[in-house]
Amino acid sequence: MVDDAPARVVVTGVGAVTPLGPTFPESWDALIAGRAADAPVPREIFDTTGCRAERACSATLPELSGLTRKALSRLSRASRLALPAAREALTHAGLLDKKGRCVRADLAISVSTTAGGMAFGENFCRDVIAGKRAHLYSQVERYLPQQQVLDLQQDFGVSGPSVVMANACASGANAVGHAADLIAIGETDCVLAGGFEALCELVFVGFDCLQATTTEKCRPFDLKRSGLMIGEAGAFLVLESRAAAEARGATILAELTGYGHSTDFFHLTQPQPTGSVLVEVMRAALRDAKLEPAQIGYLNAHGTATPVNDGAEALAYQTLFGNALGETRISSTKAAIGHTLGAAGAIEALFAIAALRTGDLPPQLNLQDPIPEMAGALVQVGEKRDGLRHVMSVNLGFGGSNAALVFSA
Repeated sequence: MVDDAPARVVVTGVGAVTPLGPTFPESWDALIAGRAADAPVPREIFDTTGCRAERACSATLPELSGLTRKALSRLSRASRLALPAAREALTHAGLLDKKGRCVRADLAISVSTTAGGMAFGENFCRDVIAGKRAHLYSQVERYLPQQQVLDLQQDFGVSGPSVVMANACASGANAVGHAADLIAIGETDCVLAGGFEALCELVFVGFDCLQATTTEKCRPFDLKRSGLMIGEAGAFLVLESRAAAEARGATILAELTGYGHSTDFFHLTQPQPTGSVLVEVMRAALRDAKLEPAQIGYLNAHGTATPVNDGAEALAYQTLFGNALGETRISSTKAAIGHTLGAAGAIEALFAIAALRTGDLPPQLNLQDPIPEMAGALVQVGEKRDGLRHVMSVNLGFGGSNAALVFSA
């Protein structure tokens, strides 16, 4: 008799480079301690002169050993965030040999980004305008949208199938969900999934022109919220079928039990105002996980701190959880690390998994006057919850994209 049941999908490795630290454990410890990483954008990244906002959450790039100066110069900032984060995840999963190469040459990759190596394109334009000819070809050559995936494949010695998600700010969750789907249907039994985003002038100025960025603190779910803070990060998960992970004796960190996604077509830059589509996406993820809303102990919200987004999200959570809203603890970690765009769904999934495993809950920072319907649900600094069994991560994006992931102990 043939077993047609979908393969169970588990997490066996995590890794991240964020504005709070060069590794995931360092980032997590800083997050739980209540630290926030916002600061003026470093001039070596780009000049914010003329912008409304001047602050963002930038990361310190980790050292990449074994590379020549020339090889390092050919890596985009996005790759310099992605490579160490992916290496940490693969190391954590026990999938690298002594030379740092992946033991799975057929490793599949599912990643997300919105700008990729955009900085190379910006530098190319600046050099052309200034009449400089040096390095123009290498900038164009490395500007390709798939370049960061090629860098990952080359660094780890893999050549499996790959996909790049560019579905606005829900991309990271979609990349993880797509990877889980590939495993569930038996296309592969192991995927490196995640997202990366580097600060670049075009994206920063674009949000600034939309007046979506704040000139003060990022205050998700606060009545005084005034906009988002741009951030950057690289974050990866190793997903495997449960059977494959158990067969090689891997440590299972969590199980990805639910995934829901949709596009609502309401507006190019604004979410559906009542939150009804987000409610359906969360319900779809819960059906997939065979859970009821009240069983979710912690939810990492999208929470951009923009007036329209947070209002719609608050209505969605109120509708979904009803009287259990206060029992399900909620926070947006964008107050600490900024909105990392294509990396957001991946890093926020990692934060949800860490909460599931440790019982520590990421606090909601910068609150002054919380949205009334959310006030009783928002996590305080130092808050813990023992015995967590299920957590959720939610993301929204321009164009009406919505996604939700459920992880279980």
